[in-house]
Amino acid sequence: MRVSFVSVVIDEQTPTDPSEESAVPAVPVLTEPRDGVPSVIETQAELERAAALLESGTGPLAIDAERASGFRYGQRAYLIQVRREGSGTHLIDPIAVADLTPLHSSFVGTEWVLHAASQDLPCLREVGLTPTSLFDTELAGRLLGYPRVGLSGLLEDVLGVSLAKEHSAADWSTRPLPEPWLRYAALDVELLLELRDAIEQALRDCGKYELAMQEFDAIRDAPPSPPRVDPWRRTSGLHKIRKPRQLAAVRALWEARDAVAQRRDTSPGRVLQDASIVAAATAFTETSAPDLSALPAFAGRGARRHLGEWQQAINTAAGLPEADLPPATVKPTGPPPARSWPDKDPVAASRLAVAKESLADISDQQSIPVENLVTPDLVRRILWSPPVGLDELPAADQRAVLTHLLREGGARPWQIDLVCGALVHAATYTPDLNTTEG
Repeated sequence: MRVSFVSVVIDEQTPTDPSEESAVPAVPVLTEPRDGVPSVIETQAELERAAALLESGTGPLAIDAERASGFRYGQRAYLIQVRREGSGTHLIDPIAVADLTPLHSSFVGTEWVLHAASQDLPCLREVGLTPTSLFDTELAGRLLGYPRVGLSGLLEDVLGVSLAKEHSAADWSTRPLPEPWLRYAALDVELLLELRDAIEQALRDCGKYELAMQEFDAIRDAPPSPPRVDPWRRTSGLHKIRKPRQLAAVRALWEARDAVAQRRDTSPGRVLQDASIVAAATAFTETSAPDLSALPAFAGRGARRHLGEWQQAINTAAGLPEADLPPATVKPTGPPPARSWPDKDPVAASRLAVAKESLADISDQQSIPVENLVTPDLVRRILWSPPVGLDELPAADQRAVLTHLLREGGARPWQIDLVCGALVHAATYTPDLNTTEG
């Protein structure tokens, strides 16, 4: 682990109580990339030179991307960081350099090393970069049972070096990018390759390397998330509203805000706050739409900037026929929330309780979080309505049926091997609900 030549400082923490001194160890904090802060690649010629350097490097690629969540519309990448042995670190501006084709020859066929890959892959695919294989250090940390799987915490636990994360929530669409931000961005990939190697060895040592490869392949092959049904129903404070006409007002304002945000390329929350949408809907009556200009929630400059569009949206909601009003609730496509199972189906609730206990035991034995053993949604779908007659089948056939259901639900082979028996037991469990304590 080559960290001796990396510039670090000691985070000197002065305990308030002398007795605490031994309990607060000094933590080496990475402050400077070993090769200095690279310049941002902003032209096609610069990108071609970087691609040639990456091509001449060896081993996997450490990759990270910075977005402008909370500032811009969507999740596009505003900076891409790449590091490879023998090539150094490269900071690429995918806005200034729209054609990243020169990177394809060094990127395709080479393992990518990412931290929390599912967060960055969508924006990388958006600019035409897709891995053929990958290694996710965050997911690997989960499979190894590390208590902290953020990059800084994992680096500290595995390599004994920490990172400061002071710019993680910055507006990366800012141009030019400040030099401290670029240093932070370069440091995010500075030790990612060393971390990958140490974690791979740990996976091999505890027999989890093959299951980790299955997980990495699943991330690589996962399709894009489908569009959310009725995304306006995620408006904060919607639970206060129940009347269909008021819900129509929320929907109309949400859709108008989304259109404005997309047009202006800014975060919807910066265009109009959820609280303003809910306030407008609450002021709605069955016979008239409110005058938004009179509402305190629309008194701010941001809300008033598009006041005409907001008023038009809510007036449109007022004129909708009854048949076009949204229902108060949407019928779920899967099983109901687990908290309602004891009332809706006590037997199913008992099955779920048995499964949770068994899965918790497996989690402890394997040092793998329960949610990584099998997705909670898949467990609920199987146990809410197990196959009819499952309890009458021979044990081998029961396992075959559950194996099929797990596979169809996206479970990987290693997950099926670990949890199938526990779910067979839970799915065929029948409690004696008539038993009472004397």
